[in-house]
Amino acid sequence: MTGSAFELARRLGDHAEAVCREYLSNGYRSGNHWIVGDVRNTRGRSMHVRLKANAKGSAGKWVDEQSGEHGDLLDVIEQSCGLVDFREVADEARRFLSMPLPPPQPTGAQGQAAATSGSPDAARRLFGISQPIVGTLAERYLAGRGILLTARERALRFHPGCYYRDLVTGETQTLPALIAAVASLDGHLTGLQRTWLAPDGNGKAQLDDPRRSLGHLLGNGIWLGLEPGTSVPVTVAGEGLETMASLRTVMPALPVTAATSANHLAGLILPPGCRRLYIAADADAAGRHGIERLSRRAGEAGILTLTLRPQLGDFNDDLRHLGPAHLADWLRDQLVPEDARRFLSPG
Repeated sequence: MTGSAFELARRLGDHAEAVCREYLSNGYRSGNHWIVGDVRNTRGRSMHVRLKANAKGSAGKWVDEQSGEHGDLLDVIEQSCGLVDFREVADEARRFLSMPLPPPQPTGAQGQAAATSGSPDAARRLFGISQPIVGTLAERYLAGRGILLTARERALRFHPGCYYRDLVTGETQTLPALIAAVASLDGHLTGLQRTWLAPDGNGKAQLDDPRRSLGHLLGNGIWLGLEPGTSVPVTVAGEGLETMASLRTVMPALPVTAATSANHLAGLILPPGCRRLYIAADADAAGRHGIERLSRRAGEAGILTLTLRPQLGDFNDDLRHLGPAHLADWLRDQLVPEDARRFLSPG
């Protein structure tokens, strides 16, 4: 471990419980340990993170008793946020610690900074060589989940042979993928999310982790229906792309954003002019801390916050199993009457 990495890990260890609550939100404290399923924030009890230093070791060290994996809190940030390049991990750790970011990387011989794997530049390159989703397996995948979006959704694209690397074996393959742009409010692409698809587009690819993100995610989101730089009086925010695209299907005039995780939902930057924020919840409590933190931040900014709750597991379940008309009726009673009249068709 380099000196800078060692220092970052040590400082994260000084705030081990806060780090766990932020990046391992599906876990819980038990004595001197944070208990969670694994380093990717899966629910369970296999992974133990030491919260305070003791005779067995320093704070922040963890071990997964099922897989045998072990590491420090930098590994937690890397895996839970889906980051690849260490610079991205270090930047995220510094943001958490409110530390200044390091200076930009030196430019190369041609006067351009090298784009490392997992960087925003790499995300922009991949998005640039992808194609609109109309007529592709990505459109078929979304339609199979009941999601019908207009061709004007510029945030979504398709790549027929997106590179996938198995993080355990190191083996690589190429598979079709839905590519979703993660962007700032001014429309600047800062990262993306890849969802690898089955060869026929009927569902996700049979992989342990068919969805990964890269780039700068914190504060940004997968925005659907947002015109960069415009005032947005009302919007909806949530975690998953399919959840938010489902709401966009029944409320096509309402801008929505998918923050990609509960951690990033908590830190989402809200658009200018926002007066009302709806937060899409799932039926379980896994993302509750993200909702609570975003609600608190919005309230401090004078924004009215309301939570939208699905009837089934999530809003895509509602859309697929109950239908768009039923979902619209279910939402009608949860919206401010003015918004129900504006964004939902008459019931």
